[in-house]
Amino acid sequence: MGIGVARGGGCASGGSWLTYNRVVADQFGGDAADRVFHGLADATRRDIVERVLREEQSVSALARRYAMSFAAVQKHVAVLERAGLVSKTRRGREQLVRGNPDILRTVARLLESYEQIWRHRARAIDDILAEDDDPERT
Repeated sequence: MGIGVARGGGCASGGSWLTYNRVVADQFGGDAADRVFHGLADATRRDIVERVLREEQSVSALARRYAMSFAAVQKHVAVLERAGLVSKTRRGREQLVRGNPDILRTVARLLESYEQIWRHRARAIDDILAEDDDPERT
């Protein structure tokens, strides 16, 4: 089954309406979506995600890259971990952080589905405005 939007049945006036893909919405429930978007709302966290998607890194190595304390970076990583954007594993004394591309693909599908809804709405508005401009429609 494809991800995106599906046309629904007609409305009372015979027009059509658009619904977003329930499969994506069900995979990505409200609380999960809130955690992911909260995680991505901060520039430092987005940078961490970008770095660990490219290459697994220790929390210590990440902390050296930012003008903040080790504890602050740990807190950022914890937010990302709760959101499912990264995972941590322990190797000896190090905590290694790895990105989760699957959750980002799910986010992208959800946003694409919302985009399709808005594109459909914009086309519907264009159609209504075009009808109003039609001189034969009086």
